[in-house]
Amino acid sequence: MQDKSVIGQGFERALWKTRWAVLLAVVCSILAALVMFYISAVDTFYAVQLLLDYYELDSAMARGVMRAEAVGMVVKVIDIFLLAIVLMIFGLGMYELYISKIDHAYENNDESAEHMLSVNSLDDLKSRLGKVIMMVLIVKFFEMAIGMDIDGIKDLLTFSVGVLLIGATLFFTEKASRKKGEWKTRASDREGGPEDRPA
Repeated sequence: MQDKSVIGQGFERALWKTRWAVLLAVVCSILAALVMFYISAVDTFYAVQLLLDYYELDSAMARGVMRAEAVGMVVKVIDIFLLAIVLMIFGLGMYELYISKIDHAYENNDESAEHMLSVNSLDDLKSRLGKVIMMVLIVKFFEMAIGMDIDGIKDLLTFSVGVLLIGATLFFTEKASRKKGEWKTRASDREGGPEDRPA
């Protein structure tokens, strides 16, 4: 096998350094996640402020209206928090895959790094993101279901089918993850529990 020319080596070196462009996606993802966390925190503050006067309401109807508003706000907050987590996982995962391992995260056997940064391939990252995105969609469905007006059998059947589809999706996703050995969040899970160890 012949040695590569100086031009070829220089081109490959420059090509390899282009991976640092991924930093733009990493930084933007982390910044977007922080913005989402901020928005969720502000919404939580206003939700609590709204409910401070809940005990003063004498009318059951008024309490019901405020309770429905509060549940809707909480669901929206959860939705935004999950979106922030998606962005955080994406940013950190892309950095570990294309730039470098985050050494500081693995110091002192930090369990947070064990279950948050264990991204060994692009498929692993997609699997983690896919599960969190699925949770975002489930929360979105729940948010829409809260404000849904069920006027007849057709609406009730539509709602029931939606719930069944979500349940089936969760079941098959969990089954597929266990089959492939994915999404084990603790080091003890990845090493194998007592039932996985030979007798």
